[in-house]
Amino acid sequence: QAQLVESGGGLVQAGGSLRLSCAASGRTFSSYSMGWFRQAPGKEREFVAGISRSGVMKYYADSAKGRFTISRDNAKNTVTLQMNSLKSEDTAVYSCAARLTTTSAKPRASEYDYWGQGTQVTVSS
Repeated sequence: QAQLVESGGGLVQAGGSLRLSCAASGRTFSSYSMGWFRQAPGKEREFVAGISRSGVMKYYADSAKGRFTISRDNAKNTVTLQMNSLKSEDTAVYSCAARLTTTSAKPRASEYDYWGQGTQVTVSS
């Protein structure tokens, strides 16, 4: 079982950057494909970015392409989401998630086995 803890959220102006981190504990981190999801008020949770166990394969939602970068460090049991050129529509609670199965380009939240508690990202315009 994996325990996931996010950090790095906060308030930033439009055009700014934030770096979210997710620290994992429990089962061997490299066993998990990882992902970042977000949920804005009144909206469904949506996929943002995913990364394979090795870190070689990376997937992004269209809204994140060119602005966000997902990475992982299996030695440090962390996955990171670097967010640049932030927009007001990026405001949401961001959660990291882990799955024991291979990730895909457009995964559903239900495909992930473990979740962090989330971290708030607020982008002011």
